[in-house]
Amino acid sequence: MGEKLLNRIEIDPNIMLGKPVIRGTRIPVEMILRKMSQNISVEEILADYPRLTRKDIQAVLEYAAESVSVEEIRLTVGKR
Repeated sequence: MGEKLLNRIEIDPNIMLGKPVIRGTRIPVEMILRKMSQNISVEEILADYPRLTRKDIQAVLEYAAESVSVEEIRLTVGKR
């Protein structure tokens, strides 16, 4: 399932400076994630962006999960 969903995300240096976007749009993955982190519901996002589908939102979440699922996470310890 994840592989097909990820096909809905594209990275093109000519679109939004190469940021990941939902295929066929100029809607960045980052923007959808930020809206969701601000407790904006999927229904509200879909109402604001009628070209998007629920599968597009699922693809954004899958892309985010894949982006952070690395084998090794390096933390930098610094002064606060």
